Amino acid sequence: MRRDVDPRGGHGAADTARSPVDISIVVPCYNERANVRPLVAALSVALRGRSWEVVFVDDNSPDGTIDEIRALAEMDARVRGILRIGRRGLSSAVIEGVLSSSAPIVAVMDGDMQHDETCLGALIDAVARDGYDIAVGSRHVPGGDNAGLANGWRTFLSDGGIRLVQTLLPVRLGDPMSGFFAMRRDVFERAVPRLSGTGFKILLDVFLSAAERPRVLEVPFIFRPRAAGESKLDALVLLQFLAMMLDKFCRGFLPIRFLGFCCVGLVGILVNLAVLGIAHRCGVGFAEGQGIGTFVAMVANFWMNNALTYRDCRLRGGRMWGGLVLFLLICSVGAVADIGIARAMFSNDGRWNQAGAAGAAIAVVWNYAVSSTLIWRVR
Repeated sequence: MRRDVDPRGGHGAADTARSPVDISIVVPCYNERANVRPLVAALSVALRGRSWEVVFVDDNSPDGTIDEIRALAEMDARVRGILRIGRRGLSSAVIEGVLSSSAPIVAVMDGDMQHDETCLGALIDAVARDGYDIAVGSRHVPGGDNAGLANGWRTFLSDGGIRLVQTLLPVRLGDPMSGFFAMRRDVFERAVPRLSGTGFKILLDVFLSAAERPRVLEVPFIFRPRAAGESKLDALVLLQFLAMMLDKFCRGFLPIRFLGFCCVGLVGILVNLAVLGIAHRCGVGFAEGQGIGTFVAMVANFWMNNALTYRDCRLRGGRMWGGLVLFLLICSVGAVADIGIARAMFSNDGRWNQAGAAGAAIAVVWNYAVSSTLIWRVR
């Protein structure tokens, strides 16, 4: 569900007509109430003399971010807001924000004030005046810095991810993980049908989805420390990044949620083996240890899928416990199907590896399809 915020209190169409703008600044946000007014004030200074608007895309923040956006929009027609209910994610928020714009140039920045708004002019001019398709605010070119990363763990993840994706990009880019950039709207729109829309790295998604190699310029900027609010970096970011890379590798043949489900399943195998090993050291028999390990792995898989794979439709309270019971039943049926199919194939041609792989594949597809439909009700 998407709700556009009326900047003038819900009057008629004639009253809310807007003058055309040259630049739309799209700001995905979640729990950024304290940063809304400072960001708009900073944009007013940085973009003085330009025709611009800012589009906040809020994922129904519990801190009342949308209320702050509405209050500001009533006083400033350059401020727009989109309230999303039942959906989460930076990339999909950016896509909706850009598609809501009619400006020829769109820029994307975070709502946490860590992106230097004074660099927006250089990014916009590179596209509007110098003919580049995309201008990227880069922390990894001379003059740039990522000192604002909260800790060494975030720095490690960022640098490691950059080194990984640089080998896959069609263009040479120092900071493909940047969330601060400007580009021609038509370039973005041509890439939209191929975007995964998952995770936090929308720029990387655009580069990997572009039909033609874009002309790119990198503009140095210093990544500032967060002034208010909390970092959104958690285990979900890493899982979504891996799922997006798998999605691009598979060229969209497999649903990205299915890839995430499989990643969680691999973790479940490790959990199963770990519990089985502990049980063996404690003198528990193999069959009993395997049973305990399987049960613990299924419970762990449910929690991870509920928190990560199906985060946008997460079960809570009593529905969560009911979902866990149903998940255990579904996986039990999948396990029976796995064993039955594998046994039938093995007795037919004696190839244990192919029989085992076929049984496991059937079980995974069954677990994913039925769980998505009956537990998380994905349509």
